[in-house]
Amino acid sequence: MKFQKGQSGNPGGRPKVIGDVQELARQHTADAIETLATIMRDSESAPAARVAAANAILDRGYGKASQHISGEISQCYVAELPEVCEDGDDWERRYAPRR
Repeated sequence: MKFQKGQSGNPGGRPKVIGDVQELARQHTADAIETLATIMRDSESAPAARVAAANAILDRGYGKASQHISGEISQCYVAELPEVCEDGDDWERRYAPRR
């Protein structure tokens, strides 16, 4: 579906329900961070929970760390597209399995 120049593909904008949920969640941000900090500082919490809490705090404060991907390409694939056929008979002559 194409839209005319200047016409939005979503004229109603973001659904209000999503905005309401986001606003409600944001009202608890301070409590959520405090809970994460409490878990992170609690020496009796499971180490995995402490690390997860610390990572969550860092991710929200500074964004997730970028991940660099490196390596060598060992295989290369090339897709050869078929030529356009004039009609069904032309397609059968070129591409249909032989019986």
